[in-house]
Amino acid sequence: MSRGRLVVASLFLLCVAVEATAQTPARRLTTLEALRQFPGYYNLQNVLLRGSFAENGTRIMLSADDRQMEVMLGDTRTTPGLVEVRAQLLDIGRLEPGDPRLLRYAGLPTPERWPRPGEEMLLSVTAVTSVDTATTPSVRALSLEPWKFDGQPVTITGQFRGRNLFGDLPGSPALSKYDFVLKGGDGAIWVTGMRPKGKGFDLDVDARVDTSKWVQVTGVVRRERAMVVIEATSLAAALPILTTVVEEPAPPPAPLVAAEVVFSAPSVDETDVPVSSPVRLQFSRGLTAATVAGNIRVTYAAADAATPLTPLEFQTSYDAPNRAIEIRFTTAVERFRRVTVETLPGLKAFDGAPVTPWTLTFTFGG
Repeated sequence: MSRGRLVVASLFLLCVAVEATAQTPARRLTTLEALRQFPGYYNLQNVLLRGSFAENGTRIMLSADDRQMEVMLGDTRTTPGLVEVRAQLLDIGRLEPGDPRLLRYAGLPTPERWPRPGEEMLLSVTAVTSVDTATTPSVRALSLEPWKFDGQPVTITGQFRGRNLFGDLPGSPALSKYDFVLKGGDGAIWVTGMRPKGKGFDLDVDARVDTSKWVQVTGVVRRERAMVVIEATSLAAALPILTTVVEEPAPPPAPLVAAEVVFSAPSVDETDVPVSSPVRLQFSRGLTAATVAGNIRVTYAAADAATPLTPLEFQTSYDAPNRAIEIRFTTAVERFRRVTVETLPGLKAFDGAPVTPWTLTFTFGG
């Protein structure tokens, strides 16, 4: 193979390797401002932020750029000064009461006062590292500390990612029809104000085939609705920058905590229950609605172990907001008969956790 062809082939393989790495981001580099602005996008995602720890009463907060968010440290420890924090964002309003991810959270609200999505958020921290503040502009530095460069002219190089074709960022500034994402390592920012065209390149913001290209951007850093934007004044083709991105482990699965019945009507061993009354079971956690059918058994209680059980005909409905199953009988029931209601092992909580088997007995009245 000639030397010229070897160079071209090497550059092609380098671009492919960099692109493959960019398609599997290790984590989302972001800011507290962006987490507040786009909680649905970041919920349950691995994130990396910069800031410093501060105490607020009994709570520990991560502070940056005049913003704060409470942290749940687990086995990690706070470090003085500027730190990089790896964490998982928990938007409490998007989780159910009793979600096991929140078991260690001392400030957990009650189910009756559960927050709305985006109202109360928490960083579940997995690692803390001391760092120096960013001084040289790069995609990574702008992603983590945009306030350091706000309003300043910069020149940076990154991979063209089109009009957010890979979902690198949570929203669009919508400043022009040629807005595009520039990615560098595990960070990403928006570029606006110029069509991605110049000497030797003409890129389409809607074409994934163009996302193997690299661009050098010169412009002024701005922030638009918690998004970092460069208002471009010049663009040039650039060679790929090979960076090593260490893949972040997937967010740890929530530990499975068994659900259980916490209330029933009628109550256990209640007598003289009206024959027209439904049976209501309320659970400690939400259920997977599809597992309700077939996993409730209702029979007349047997007189002894040798007597076969007589099933009753009934229908069930699941009330998700109240985490309750209602059982209504579809045929006439016999008065003065003792009834047994059982939850079976196939009944599951919303996250696949088992429901502790439970039995209710009561007697219909006259």
